[in-house]
Amino acid sequence: MIDRVITSGTFSLDGGTWDVDNNIWLVGDAREVVVIDAAHDAAAIAERVGGRTVKAIVCTHAHNDHINAAGELAELTGAPIRLHPADQVLWEQHYGDAVSYEPMEDGEKIAVGGIALQVLHTPGHAPGAVCLYAPELSVLFSGDTLFKGGPGATGRSYSSFDTIIESIRERLLGLPPETVVHTGHGDSTSIGAEAPHLEEWITRGH
Repeated sequence: MIDRVITSGTFSLDGGTWDVDNNIWLVGDAREVVVIDAAHDAAAIAERVGGRTVKAIVCTHAHNDHINAAGELAELTGAPIRLHPADQVLWEQHYGDAVSYEPMEDGEKIAVGGIALQVLHTPGHAPGAVCLYAPELSVLFSGDTLFKGGPGATGRSYSSFDTIIESIRERLLGLPPETVVHTGHGDSTSIGAEAPHLEEWITRGH
């Protein structure tokens, strides 16, 4: 069972602020869910969760627009926040030391509702960026690493174009082409649909 909540707010980094719409993904069953990227509106996310238990609030990375409702949602649900520790510097920019998280490791599997979400560390958009792969569902939750039409943005602090391309090539392009990619913003796509575009990005560089 996969639900999507779309929330609106702002993304701020390097002195700039932009209006954004974020996808929040709920994965699980009728009893329990994992929330992927608690953005902007904890109440709206909690409403969609309903009476289910939140096993974890997983952050694909720590840009403020992906974590700014995580603290409040954790208070509402009692769920732990999970984040790759390489994004500590970004986490501190938003929360300081007021909200804590449990470190998440590459290769770790987060179990919920009879499935496993495998953590794939895919740095580039952010140092601690991860994707979550559910092979039983043929689904990848890509955060801001991979979008419909190409890789995530790398023009701001703590990001690297070469690194994100390597992450996508090494960690994502080998997944089955029919794998559906649910992104952090905008429309979903598939590995098969994006592979040709990514070869073009790799060939031409920036």
